[in-house]
Amino acid sequence: MLRSALLAVALALVVVPCPAAGLPPAPAVGTLPPQLLGTDREGNEVDLGNYRGKVTIVTFWASWCGPCRRELPVLGHFQQVVGRDALEVVAVNFKEPRSDFVAVVRLNRQMGLNWVHDAKGTVSDLYGVNALPHMFILDHDGRVAYTHRGYSEESLPGIIEEILSLLPDEVKARPARKR
Repeated sequence: MLRSALLAVALALVVVPCPAAGLPPAPAVGTLPPQLLGTDREGNEVDLGNYRGKVTIVTFWASWCGPCRRELPVLGHFQQVVGRDALEVVAVNFKEPRSDFVAVVRLNRQMGLNWVHDAKGTVSDLYGVNALPHMFILDHDGRVAYTHRGYSEESLPGIIEEILSLLPDEVKARPARKR
């Protein structure tokens, strides 16, 4: 049930390169990524440590990135279908003016994502982001389980399977939550 609901909302996404020199490497699979992602729209610190026990998706996006703009509703729907008790999505804006960030958030406020503005690129640089969209899927212990830097429609079933593989059996067995 949950698998088919997630597959139904999958979209084609492609990589958009972002100029960046001298960045540290992205957090590797099995490692604990940087925990502090900045502040949310209400000014609260977004600390990945608070999401331990859940699958967490950290995705980096920008308003000018078409694939990112298509990805955000998909991730919002994933979170809705699975439930925030089991899946948390943090959408980190990539080096844009606050006005651009706010415009996208206002248009998409119904998604219920955790929106973070990273105007100076402090967080994206720590994560080695040099192309968008750039997604990190974290397991229940907060460690990087999977990473994706740009992807196509053909890879989405695999990404969904990755997310599902991290969810507890009782979450996978329950009916998909509706909007």
